[in-house]
Amino acid sequence: MTISTGRTQQAAFGTESGSGSADALLPSDVPVQLLDAGGAARQDSRYAMPADDMLLDAYARLVAGRRINDQANALVRQGRLAVYPSSHGQEACQVAAAAVLQTQDWLFPTYRDSVAVMSRGVDPLQVLTLLRGDWHSGYDPYEHRVAPQATPLATQLLHAVGVAHAAKLKGEDTVVLALCGDGATSEGDFHEALNFAAVFHVPVVFFIQNNEYAISVPLKNQSAAPSLAHKAIGYGMPGERVDGNDVAALLSVLGAAVLRAREGGGPALVEAHTYRMQAHTNADDATRYRSAEEVQDWLPRDPLARTRSYLRGRGLLDDAREDELAAAAEALAAAMREGLNADVEPDPLSLFEHVYTRRTPQLAEQSELLRGELQRDEAERDALVRNAAAGPGGTGTPADPGASR
Repeated sequence: MTISTGRTQQAAFGTESGSGSADALLPSDVPVQLLDAGGAARQDSRYAMPADDMLLDAYARLVAGRRINDQANALVRQGRLAVYPSSHGQEACQVAAAAVLQTQDWLFPTYRDSVAVMSRGVDPLQVLTLLRGDWHSGYDPYEHRVAPQATPLATQLLHAVGVAHAAKLKGEDTVVLALCGDGATSEGDFHEALNFAAVFHVPVVFFIQNNEYAISVPLKNQSAAPSLAHKAIGYGMPGERVDGNDVAALLSVLGAAVLRAREGGGPALVEAHTYRMQAHTNADDATRYRSAEEVQDWLPRDPLARTRSYLRGRGLLDDAREDELAAAAEALAAAMREGLNADVEPDPLSLFEHVYTRRTPQLAEQSELLRGELQRDEAERDALVRNAAAGPGGTGTPADPGASR
């Protein structure tokens, strides 16, 4: 018996989870591509080229996303950000993930998905608050329906499934898009999330950004599957592969998966084949586990270059519009610099806010303990100021704090 490794003739995500048709659940033999590396259009029998206005908007966000990545890396070097996991080269995945969602939908990002979060409408300074080492996630998850960026691998996938399950129980028109990297597929949370989502038939799309490395571990040392998208069939949901540097294909494939989930088709798994052009974070030395030649091989596949080439070839983009987009991106970068150059006056007691809906007795006790310490510190500082103002013959606490001990 010959077993097909891909789904080449089926309609895009046309089969519901659990239907029993194994071939319909398999991904394509090769990643879906609508724009080749040079920006030329390619035909696909199942996925249509997105509308011109959607591609123009996506390109604008690609330009902004690239500038955000470059500026954030500079802010790390200046000491204004504690860490930044760059998505340079993966901006097409970031932009498409936000673009295919409606206002009522939820996005569950990873630590590398800052551009996706910003594309969802979250203020860049709020997004970077977490990476600065400041207050909680930095933004209100409910305002834009964006979950906090998750540093632990795959934990957000279970949360995403829970939100999707709740939406289904409530009869809400909500789809959840859950992002993860290839490294997350080696975690137990990934498998638990997919199994629960398929069994309970919830409206969630799992989106793997396969950038070839889980920090220093290459994909070949993580999985022996034909592709990560093939893992979907084991749980009874369809999988699909897409060129992760082709924003047109991403918009079409992710859009089809989200539409299917919205119409009651259940969960799906999409694997985007992309590449992390820069180090895992600023604390990583990527030269220890990959060659410069390997990185150079991916340069011609840049998502910005191919989208620009296609739009210019269609007469949809000219120098004037390019200048406008570059100026807008530079203004965004300037706002990031200005905002992060401002010193923060932290309130230590804010650590206890928004941890639980109702504060636990332990948190209340810890909060009061800290409040007391802060009040004592303030009283000591006030006493020292008064003593210094009174001069050598004044009264109050000694000018030397050690004299009272």
